[in-house]
Amino acid sequence: MHISSGRWVYGLFLALLTAFLWGILPIKLKQVLQVMDPFTVTWYRLTVAGGCLFIYLSLAKRLPSRKVLGPKGGWLVLMAVLGLVGNYVLYLMGLQLLSPGTAQLVVQTGPIMLLVASVFVFKERFSIGQGVGLAVLLIGFVLFFNQRLAELLTSLSDYTAGVLLVLLGSTVWAFYALGQKQLLTVWNSLQVMMVIYLFCALLLTPWVHPLEALELSPLQGWLLLACCMNTLIAYGAFAEALAHWEASRVSATLAITPLVTFGAVAIAAEVWPDYVHAEQINGLGYGGAVLVVLGSALVALGPSLIAGLKARRARMVAS
Repeated sequence: MHISSGRWVYGLFLALLTAFLWGILPIKLKQVLQVMDPFTVTWYRLTVAGGCLFIYLSLAKRLPSRKVLGPKGGWLVLMAVLGLVGNYVLYLMGLQLLSPGTAQLVVQTGPIMLLVASVFVFKERFSIGQGVGLAVLLIGFVLFFNQRLAELLTSLSDYTAGVLLVLLGSTVWAFYALGQKQLLTVWNSLQVMMVIYLFCALLLTPWVHPLEALELSPLQGWLLLACCMNTLIAYGAFAEALAHWEASRVSATLAITPLVTFGAVAIAAEVWPDYVHAEQINGLGYGGAVLVVLGSALVALGPSLIAGLKARRARMVAS
């Protein structure tokens, strides 16, 4: 069983860095998608990130061994690869139809899908605290979509299609997370990410158009490179955060990612109005976004909160 190092300040910094990088990512991707298709953007991101990890692990002589996987290892890799490819491509297809903030908020359903899947696959408990968090999250989504709730429920507009694509992407992400969770029992996080990234890139190769990158403006070219490095650095910071801080607290910190996106969009729309447009959301919608973040944090912290309350109650009884 993994035990954190106890360097919680460092772990908090890395979790906040991850939230920041993930928060600004959809703004950069939105600009690149004006020229390149989702398959090609994803291919570039995975190829660069996987290639960098391959070079590092080769130099460190820590490349993963196929022998340790066992008979079911290949199926786990396949499940993780298909889940991550589906997540990346579907998210970008949805992002083409949505604002960065809306897309990032819908992505918050991914950990919920993983939680539900873990209850059935790994027989993990679903605590009362997590149930409260899930209820808060659902109320938050209703409030966030208050201006377009009728549209979402009654018609298949571009907006509805975008939400459904991101939601589907979050669902298949749960399969990636389940596969990765099992693979981490035989490989470390960098080895798992390298294998998954490179296999994902290989799987996408027949559908990509690499020369589209030549059509990017200088600004869009730098943004594509930033997206590629974001994939590498953010996931690396996330994995390192887990080594120094409890997973539940890291996950709760990452729940602020949509708020980072909304804040970044607001700033970018003021500084670069020709490139980034402000979110068209009313006050009730922003309140709903805060509830979604709060609900996600409660879902992540639910078990530890309940355990803490029980321990405190036991100490009171004992005294």
